Amino acid sequence: AVEPFCAVRGGQVQLLARPSRVMGLQGAAVTPDAGPLTIERPEVSVVDLRQELRAGNRSVLSRALQDALRQTLDAGEQAILFLNRRGNATVVMCRDCGYVEKCSRCELPMTYHGPLAEAEQPILLESAPPGGQRPMTPFLLCHQCNRRRPVPTTCPACGSVRIRYLGAGTQRIEQEVRDLFPQARPLRWDRDTTQHKGAHADILERFSTHQANVLIGTQMIAKGLDLPMVTLVGVISADVGLYLPDLRAAEHTFQVLMQVAGRAGRSAREGRVIIQTYTPDHYTVQAASQHDYVSFFRRELDYRRQLDYPPLTRLVRLVYSHSNAERAETETQRVARLIQAEISRLGMSDVGVIGPAPCFFARLRYRYRWHILLRGRGHDPAAIVRPLSLPPGWHVDVDPLNLL
Repeated sequence: AVEPFCAVRGGQVQLLARPSRVMGLQGAAVTPDAGPLTIERPEVSVVDLRQELRAGNRSVLSRALQDALRQTLDAGEQAILFLNRRGNATVVMCRDCGYVEKCSRCELPMTYHGPLAEAEQPILLESAPPGGQRPMTPFLLCHQCNRRRPVPTTCPACGSVRIRYLGAGTQRIEQEVRDLFPQARPLRWDRDTTQHKGAHADILERFSTHQANVLIGTQMIAKGLDLPMVTLVGVISADVGLYLPDLRAAEHTFQVLMQVAGRAGRSAREGRVIIQTYTPDHYTVQAASQHDYVSFFRRELDYRRQLDYPPLTRLVRLVYSHSNAERAETETQRVARLIQAEISRLGMSDVGVIGPAPCFFARLRYRYRWHILLRGRGHDPAAIVRPLSLPPGWHVDVDPLNLL
């Protein structure tokens, strides 16, 4: 993260650097007298998905990733495919009028979770808890409040039957792998497949014992796995989360790219990582592809400096939620005026106020959300909030971890 590395540069924290990787115990026979065996970081290549579209490739797997996956499976090795988005399609839209199915509680597009093909159902049942379960029927799911809804067969707005499913999640990746590679034995690891007790351990056991040769999952597969037979990691889309309106969006993307890339080549076998993206020149993707944290830190800190964001400033976020949209807006504007008056009274001219404005998730579970941001370089903006008497519905977050 940027904050502790800033503390390193300021001398408050000591940095212990490990420029090379140490081979895990599973990767080689290690005797008590032997020293640590170091291995190179995996080779990383970046694929421009815009070029894939120009070449007529409509698959979520680029040609380079398909070739690499085929070579990996033919060699009897394993691969990890990472996409930090679950489900089959992220948007259900009418092709005639453009209607998008949204959650009535949160006003967010609902994600389509569909069944696997008939030939795939034994794998689905195999990962079920003892006693098994019926394969799920298609449904729409809100990933914020967990509300489910049946899949529409006709458009609620115009009655058209031309319903289209856009976007991709881990379930679609699993289906494409099955379609493209008959020799593949994919296994999915996400929130949908880990609902029952012991699911995480069961999935890891099945993959580590080579009952499956392709592991597809979300962020939970990026950290801590030491699997010597994994020689290929494919990042389906590095752009997921990169452009969220959050000050740490780039930082979080860099972290997860570095973490998932580290799953490849953790033995004497050489590892390879393929990152797919629509923005290959983005500094986050470039730094991750070169395993270069320092260059990322310098560029990211420069942007933080331009925008007066932490760790160069202190930040306080005030969030108000209410079931009435007009009340949420007027109450937030009222508190914003109180804050401006308090800044003037205390003479804290270096404290800036951003907002009020709707949150990125503007409505969750029937409640409308507005927020105000305070940022200060010299003075602590939390001192402005302490004297305020805020009614129920307000949430104050000092040094917030995200702004969504």
